[in-house]
Amino acid sequence: MVNDISEFFKEKLQVSKVQFERTIDCKHTEFDDLYPYMSEQPQFFWYKRYVAWQELLTMVQLASELEVDWKEEFDSAQTAFIEKKVLDAKVLDEWYGKERTEA
Repeated sequence: MVNDISEFFKEKLQVSKVQFERTIDCKHTEFDDLYPYMSEQPQFFWYKRYVAWQELLTMVQLASELEVDWKEEFDSAQTAFIEKKVLDAKVLDEWYGKERTEA
């Protein structure tokens, strides 16, 4: 049962990570479907990033409380960002590493 919970949370954590990364890349997410009329507003992209970030932090917190090793799903810089819990421009700029270039 413990292994099942661990695998379940790792899967859900990966989904949250992908969702957050899609917001960094300004790609479509499930959140866009909830508020299609908001996509014209420039602040919407920041808002959905914060929502995805909070979802990721929530999954990490739950995984920690259940003693699931969530850190193996992230590189060391991403882990440090998550542990600081603050979403700022540095997180967005360096999430994929310092060598990231715009697509």
